[in-house]
Amino acid sequence: MDRRHRQGRAGDSIGSAPAVAIAGAAKTYPNGTRALCPVTFDVAAGEFVALLGPSGCGKTTLLRMAAGLIAPSEGSLRWWGRARPPFDDPQRKLAMVFQSPTLMPWARVDANARLPLDLAEVARPQADAAVSDALGVVGLADVAHRYPRELSGGMQMRVSIARALTVAPALLLMDEPFAALDEFTRHKLDDDLAALWRGRGLTVLFVTHSIQEAVYLATRVVVMAARPGRIVADVAIDTPQPRSAAFRGSAEFAALCARIGALASGSLR
Repeated sequence: MDRRHRQGRAGDSIGSAPAVAIAGAAKTYPNGTRALCPVTFDVAAGEFVALLGPSGCGKTTLLRMAAGLIAPSEGSLRWWGRARPPFDDPQRKLAMVFQSPTLMPWARVDANARLPLDLAEVARPQADAAVSDALGVVGLADVAHRYPRELSGGMQMRVSIARALTVAPALLLMDEPFAALDEFTRHKLDDDLAALWRGRGLTVLFVTHSIQEAVYLATRVVVMAARPGRIVADVAIDTPQPRSAAFRGSAEFAALCARIGALASGSLR
């Protein structure tokens, strides 16, 4: 089935203006490395799409192209129908969360979260209000004056997410943000992220190498393969939201994981 004409959660028709439209985008680096073969798919407004695959399959390259950080060697990307990310549109902002929190160790939590607003020269009262709201959303309002060294790994990643939220993004791009965390913390942050996605009506493009995480979180799982990087499957996860720990233990969850695992394993042969 062609997923490019699915409805997003917010009810927007993605046939007219997907949050991200990727058309034949490929990437070859100057040294000749073919990181990504041409790929084509859309991300609807309000969708939660997981990019799943092994190391070296081009997941992060594709995500960085979606963030406007690198340009494709071939093909094109469009954001809400525009040829470039609409950084000047307050209703169509995007933000990226990286694999590690990348916090400034000398700065307090609130200053770390405020960084993108400081760089944009947002007035301090407005910036402080946005930071307070974002830290509250991720459950860190009571640690605003602490330093990163005083926080657990999970709390540091929440600061990173709060920093992204301060710009009020419509599109949130996440590059394996929970990969280094223990399973208990990871499950908790997965639940927090899902609640954030639903509550704020975000569009999320989420890179992971965990089949279970992709199935639990996503409305669609785009399965990728390596050497060369390419898409091998696009699977809808139609289980209603919100999902809970009971879903992780269900026969439906096991069947979805087995199906996607088979697709991923087949791509490695």
